[in-house]
Amino acid sequence: MPNTITTATGRLGARQRLLMAFTFFSMFFGAGNLIFPPFVGAQAGGASLPASIGFIVSAVGLPILGVLAVTFAGGFDHLASRVSPRFGLALGMAIILTIGPCFAIPRTATTSFEMMVVPLVADGPVWLWRLGYSLVFFALSFVFAQHPERLSNVLGRFMGPLLLVLIAVLFVSCLVHGDGTVPPPSGNYRTNQMSRGFLDGYQTMDLLAALYFGIVISANIRAEHIDDEMQVRRETAYAGLGTGVLLILIYAALSYVGVVSGSIRTIDPATDTGATVLTNLTSSLFGTMGTVFLGLVFVIACLNVCTGLICTCATYFHDTFPTVFGRPVSYRAWQVAFTVFSVIVSNAGLSLIIEVSVPVLAALYPIAIVLVLLALTHGLLGSRLPRIYQWTVACTAVPAFLSCVVSLADVFGGSIPWLAAMLRLLPWSQYQLGWVVPACVGLLAGIVDSLCRPVDRHSDDEREGEAERRCCDQ
Repeated sequence: MPNTITTATGRLGARQRLLMAFTFFSMFFGAGNLIFPPFVGAQAGGASLPASIGFIVSAVGLPILGVLAVTFAGGFDHLASRVSPRFGLALGMAIILTIGPCFAIPRTATTSFEMMVVPLVADGPVWLWRLGYSLVFFALSFVFAQHPERLSNVLGRFMGPLLLVLIAVLFVSCLVHGDGTVPPPSGNYRTNQMSRGFLDGYQTMDLLAALYFGIVISANIRAEHIDDEMQVRRETAYAGLGTGVLLILIYAALSYVGVVSGSIRTIDPATDTGATVLTNLTSSLFGTMGTVFLGLVFVIACLNVCTGLICTCATYFHDTFPTVFGRPVSYRAWQVAFTVFSVIVSNAGLSLIIEVSVPVLAALYPIAIVLVLLALTHGLLGSRLPRIYQWTVACTAVPAFLSCVVSLADVFGGSIPWLAAMLRLLPWSQYQLGWVVPACVGLLAGIVDSLCRPVDRHSDDEREGEAERRCCDQ
């Protein structure tokens, strides 16, 4: 009998669906996903349940919906081009830079440094150790990026299971050694724990990554001889559901780990991070050797993630900008540029990187959320009323961008009081969701505009066809 993974009905079997779910999970889960849920639990304390629910909604629910949306749309480029091709290019660049050299790539070095080195050299010149570590870390990442398949083939087979085993060990240890004292909410989690958890779920950056993962997952399913598009979407949904269940279980366990760690040693939300929460716990439960082991796991995992991100970003920019100022720029040159830039950013420290990334993600996430929701309702609304894309995204982007400007000014010690006062007039601004009502207004405006003005369907079809061809070429 031929060794195929599909059944006679053109569907994946149960074992293959489970394998696809684990593949999907491995694409999402990295070192960053390991440090943020404990930080939520450590700060939320007794209010960790609503905080974890909010975190899971944005860190699990939105990325899975994002994958489905991109699958239905035929790729991120195709989806974003429904607003305009230029918008698609601008948003694509913003996402790649965010999940690449501006935040995610430097965070791999700073996270592993905080986990591996800081507990051992806390009394020394940390900035000097960080500089030396970042130079070595990114030199290795650059070398590995020349042959990423070798690193992935070796590490990809055991890093995921090793991280899961580590989480299980930490969780069971907390169940056994937890003293039952639950700290009160602190820091940003003193009030509005659910909305705060929702916003901190942005830090995983998984929704932004999902806008590119969706087409990859659907392509993997098609490679298994699933040709019917409706079945491809079903199989993608099954994989997403399985991944979502795994992530929910892991985030719930890590949140509890954070609560226990917070009861052992109080953290300072202004300077500490999720890495601090985990090192506090492991040093208390397992001593120095436990901390070293945890640090080694993080270093290896972060090297793997960093290598993949450098390759991804260099490939995107080499394909998009093969020439700059009329001169050709090679793939290797883009790799060098992103590696050097990441070394510089990483030396700002993990706390500052996270602090600066919060406003940027708060600007990008509303736009991504709106695009996902419009894609999922495209058959009902967008295909009949195409101008809702332009209006809804524009009305979402304006308050989101202005809020980003205000927040970044605060981060760097400045203030724009008049703009902050204007943004506070928006409903739900106290929950940092001031973009929701403008988005609804934009949706209504798009409906009215689509009904009042005739749509050039031929032009729209040509634009979507061109976007689809670019997606297929990539």
